[in-house]
Amino acid sequence: MHAHLWASFSEYDTLALIIALRANQTFVTKKKMICKSHPELSITSLAYSKDAALTWFAPLSGLPWAMLLRSAAENHPDNRFDIIVADPLATIESENGISKVCYANGTEETYTDDPFALVQSLQAQLLPAVSPMMALPFIGGALGYFSYDLGRQVENISTIAEHDIPLPDLALGIYDWALIVDHQEQTVTLVEPQGTDRQTWLEQHLTAFSQQQSATVINPTDSFSLTSAWLSNMTKEDYCNKFNKIQDYLLSGDCYQINLAQRFSANYIGDEWQAYLTLEAENGAPFSGFIRLKQGAILSVSPERFLQLRDGLIETKPIKGTRPRSKNTAQDNANAVALQSAEKDRAENLMIVDLLRNDIGRVATPGTVRVPHLFKIESFPAVHHLVSTVSGELLEDHSATNLLKACFPGGSITGAPKVRAMEIIEELEPHRRSIYCGSIGYISRCGTMDTSITIRTLVANEQKIHAWAGGGIVADSDPDSEYQETLDKLSKILPTLQ
Repeated sequence: MHAHLWASFSEYDTLALIIALRANQTFVTKKKMICKSHPELSITSLAYSKDAALTWFAPLSGLPWAMLLRSAAENHPDNRFDIIVADPLATIESENGISKVCYANGTEETYTDDPFALVQSLQAQLLPAVSPMMALPFIGGALGYFSYDLGRQVENISTIAEHDIPLPDLALGIYDWALIVDHQEQTVTLVEPQGTDRQTWLEQHLTAFSQQQSATVINPTDSFSLTSAWLSNMTKEDYCNKFNKIQDYLLSGDCYQINLAQRFSANYIGDEWQAYLTLEAENGAPFSGFIRLKQGAILSVSPERFLQLRDGLIETKPIKGTRPRSKNTAQDNANAVALQSAEKDRAENLMIVDLLRNDIGRVATPGTVRVPHLFKIESFPAVHHLVSTVSGELLEDHSATNLLKACFPGGSITGAPKVRAMEIIEELEPHRRSIYCGSIGYISRCGTMDTSITIRTLVANEQKIHAWAGGGIVADSDPDSEYQETLDKLSKILPTLQ
């Protein structure tokens, strides 16, 4: 099933969709077994297809707390797993220092504890730790988002920017099952507690979805469309004025680099899942994702890894440095070469590498923090990026949540030094960033973690959809170039939904 088939179907496509659903072999069981190394888990192998995750997730996409992590960049080195979850054992929402836990039976509890520690303790309570499984990155655990504004519970940042998107700072579900697509091994695996039957549950949703489509003519509002033009929260003149203020801060020694972002907003009608599919088809990002909440939806086509933890090894891959893609092959190659050799971009990247080395060093075994790759080019449909890799070994008495908190929010989207950069961002950007520049990902009960930086990420709430883009500003930055870079980063997003 191809993404574009889901992305824009009308009443004329309904029959084709139903035929495709019923012909799809994804739900045919190949093998179901009890895992000898994990007898508490049942492992079911299903038939593989490249878009199996889209097929399975479509009928779940309207359920609150249904989430998809999607590898949608076929040729990217980090493109491997898709993960689907829904129907959590419990959920955690945190805002302004207060966290609410809701259990599946309807019980609710409120906490004022550190939200990172709360995630760890709740997961341990509901899903006791088990050893990792080499073939599966996630075998139950926490999955969801950590917004940029959660950083206010890590660092003491003044509140100036307008808070106009009513989504929690943190929203995570604790899931005891997952459907995992491995594009490298070409497998689809359902992992669940022994004695449960999520496969039947999934097939029921898939069948109900196909029957619903066959019984009714699709309402136009089931598709997605904007009902207004995109509007930024700052004009170019505003941006340049803020740029000049940043230059004053840089020259006075307050910071070395500050990330300045603008936000575009539009009104819309229809299904946000359809918008996500359209974006995925155009952007092909390795850290894509869709999260459905009661309050709205998160649509992410991020190219950037924040933190991965696997077998005690830490990896982060900060992006800093951007050039636009060109349809002319010679010009496109020239843009990539120019980026890799640009002193300004390399200096920006190195500043953030040093910041992340310091953050990881707080929780890493002394002497293990390394930079195995510096200034590599990674190319995406809209832009080329300059990417480095920082690695380390986590201290034995530390957990994934300790690592996440030590590095949160990611330095590649704040500036350096981090706290002062965040203070200046709060002063200059008119609105809070919400999910933008936060993180989406999972923390498995076996201790593994993988998270993205939520750039190229949109928030849909109360029939408004928001998209951000920013860039790191240093002393020798040019305002026109920096402003254009924000537009380049959204060149496959704003026009795609328009």
